Amino acid sequence: MTVKDILAVKGGEVATVDPSADLATAAKILAARRIGALLVLGPDRRVAGILSERDIVRAVADGGPAALEKPVSSVMTRKVVSCSPIDTLNGLMELMTTGKFRHLPVLEQSQLVGVISIGDVVKWRLQELEQEQAELRDYIRTA
Repeated sequence: MTVKDILAVKGGEVATVDPSADLATAAKILAARRIGALLVLGPDRRVAGILSERDIVRAVADGGPAALEKPVSSVMTRKVVSCSPIDTLNGLMELMTTGKFRHLPVLEQSQLVGVISIGDVVKWRLQELEQEQAELRDYIRTA
């Protein structure tokens, strides 16, 4: 299973935010869409960073409610790890576990084509395991 397979079903829609937006606006987008992270795109529509719920919580813990007025660019993670459509599900699991993050932008020739979350990875892995289990049952029945 590859990232391309997942995106073929999931789609390539990506929630984004402008680096100059304030954290309150970003938090409202996250809550409305019921997601855990937003990609921050620069003027060239390239990934400039990623902002997670955790980033916002840390900012508020450090600066109180006034932190919600800060621009996304002051809190976002700038060093964004990404994947490509040809990466495998097992590779993503390893990358997410090692890096301790839950969202991976999918880039193809430096262009954003989607995002994969840990939820997507778990869902697809469970489907793979269920399929393997069904195939083993069928094999045992016919043997």
